[in-house]
Amino acid sequence: MTDHPRPSPPADLAALRRRLAEFAAARHWEPYHTPKNLAAALSVEASELLEIFQWLTPEESSRVMTDPHTAHRVRDEVADVLAYLLQFCEVLGVDPLAALAAKIERNESRFPAPGAPDG
Repeated sequence: MTDHPRPSPPADLAALRRRLAEFAAARHWEPYHTPKNLAAALSVEASELLEIFQWLTPEESSRVMTDPHTAHRVRDEVADVLAYLLQFCEVLGVDPLAALAAKIERNESRFPAPGAPDG
C-alpha cells in the first residue's frame, strides 16, 4: 500500500486542462511554456514512450501491460505525452477534440473503407 491515496480521474478534458494550467501557474512556469518548448517536450516524452518498445518484438510489445513495472512506465509516459499535448493546445488555443474530429472526417474522405459507397 502506498502513502498517497490514488487520485480519482478528472471528469473531462476541460478539468484536466485547468488542473495543468493551475499546476504550471503555481510554479511560475508560464514563461517557459512557449509553443516551441512545449512541442519539444512533447516530442521528448513521445520518444520516452517509444523507448519502452524499442527492442521488443511485435508479440512482446502486445504484452507490455502484463508486467506491472513496464505497465507503470507506459502509463507514466502516456500521461506525460497527454499533459504536454494539452498544455500545447492551451497555449495555442487549439481544441484538441475538435481538431481530432476534423482530422478523422478528412481521413474518412481521403481513405474510404473498401466497399464504402462514394460520397
